[in-house]
Amino acid sequence: MNKKWLSYTGLVLVAVIWGANFGISRLAMESFHPIVFSFLRFGVAIPFFFLILKLTEGSIGVPWRLVPKLMLIGLLGITLLEITVMYSIKYTTLANASLLNVAPWPIFVALFAPLFTRETITSRLVVGGVIAMIGVCFVILGGDEGFALSSDNMLGNAMAFGVSIIGALFNLSSVSLMKQYSALRVSTWTILFGAIFMLPLTIGSWGQTDWQSLGTVQWLSIAYNVLICTVLAFVVWNACMFKVGATRSNFFRYAVPAAAVVAGYILFDERIAMLQLGGAALMAAGLVWISIERKKA
Repeated sequence: MNKKWLSYTGLVLVAVIWGANFGISRLAMESFHPIVFSFLRFGVAIPFFFLILKLTEGSIGVPWRLVPKLMLIGLLGITLLEITVMYSIKYTTLANASLLNVAPWPIFVALFAPLFTRETITSRLVVGGVIAMIGVCFVILGGDEGFALSSDNMLGNAMAFGVSIIGALFNLSSVSLMKQYSALRVSTWTILFGAIFMLPLTIGSWGQTDWQSLGTVQWLSIAYNVLICTVLAFVVWNACMFKVGATRSNFFRYAVPAAAVVAGYILFDERIAMLQLGGAALMAAGLVWISIERKKA
């Protein structure tokens, strides 16, 4: 069995984890301020990252010359990206945010890839990517909200579209570092700096959470975000992305909305339309087509 299938499986697994987190985070947002919750997700994860890094690689340090680049990546891919995602959801519909966050992301990765890597765009990647993109559009637009073109949503739409650009640059800059350092080391330090930059933004927000009234659901949502959605997911995604390439791997983000729809059905009894089921099947077909490796002569 081609070892790359393990990487593709890892990408799908992480996409499902991130998709399910839409529903889990929605439950948590009823009790937490969004910026505080985002900081807790990354801030609490930092000790786990450093502990795993020490146990698996024997050291935790990075060269001083690398620190400015890690700081910039953390600011871009953790602080700025997370805040932009949060406010894009606030200023537009969930359907708009989902579509504009997810659909253009792999396209920007493909466009920017020559600046960071030597990846090439193949016809198989283009065909599979287009099929998967059409499928994810059906998944998102097949819901009750649809796509809203109201002028009230323009700011949120622009921010959601910007998420795709920021995210693509974040992925590619991380991959360029993984040629010298492990995915775990890169993830550990970028998340550390991202959380440091995010901390000042939480000032004045901590008192808006009634900590004494938090129940099992809220604490479990934090645990899921820290251990599963951040520690496990970031390491697995970065490692798999390095194996199969940033351009190819980012098309697997299209599985995130499908997982979010299932989470909405399980947690909030939201309806799943036939168009969404058809879109999920089409998206899966596109991703499988991308994953199939032809034997070279």
